[in-house]
Amino acid sequence: MLFAKIAPHVIPALDKAVHKLTRGKVILSARMLPGVILTAKGAKTGAPRTTPLACMPEGGGASWLLIGSNFGRPGHPAWTGNLLKHPDASVSWKGQDIAVRARLLAGEERAAAWRAALEFWPPYAAYQARIEREIRLFRLERR
Repeated sequence: MLFAKIAPHVIPALDKAVHKLTRGKVILSARMLPGVILTAKGAKTGAPRTTPLACMPEGGGASWLLIGSNFGRPGHPAWTGNLLKHPDASVSWKGQDIAVRARLLAGEERAAAWRAALEFWPPYAAYQARIEREIRLFRLERR
């Protein structure tokens, strides 16, 4: 539970700093899970918002599954609202900037992706158990 309180503040800041220092080659938290640096327009301002995120790569980097777990906190993470309003975005993946389009998953497609996410990293189930909202899942596909 301490991790869930501290991680949302510490991990993204460290990821951004290391990513910048290494010119896009390293995401510190990717030592635990694969990660991307998402750049999307802000839902309210339209200004670019950069967020380091854990991801589940699909098809050898053809697409990525993003899980809006927010470390098991009650509200949806801001980046999910940004993608809902502005689905065209970019990711930095292994030092390469890639244009993507985000799609919120629903129905059976979401259910299948959720099962895959839990198999990939089981702690997502603990995050879901702590909150009442349904965790948003997005698939990012290359544009």
